[in-house]
Amino acid sequence: MSFYAYVLHNSVTGKLYKGHCANLGKRLKEHAWGHTKTTRQEKKNWHLVYFEELPTRENVVKREKYFKSVAGRKFLKTKFNRCLTDTRP
Repeated sequence: MSFYAYVLHNSVTGKLYKGHCANLGKRLKEHAWGHTKTTRQEKKNWHLVYFEELPTRENVVKREKYFKSVAGRKFLKTKFNRCLTDTRP
């Protein structure tokens, strides 16, 4: 079984949401339908900008924690600078 660490970008606010799951398609639908407390307010404006497939839950939790760290935020900023600053539809 695979697990996914992923990053969503809000095209209106510019915020990032970092998470992990076992079923990426299902989790993205939950975000889109407003079933996630953190992304509920702007549910139509979140877009998947990055994901990684990892072999174990332990690995994916570590990767999500990295994305939330200072080093991880720098990694995401440099990797997706254009995408994260472009708020056009």
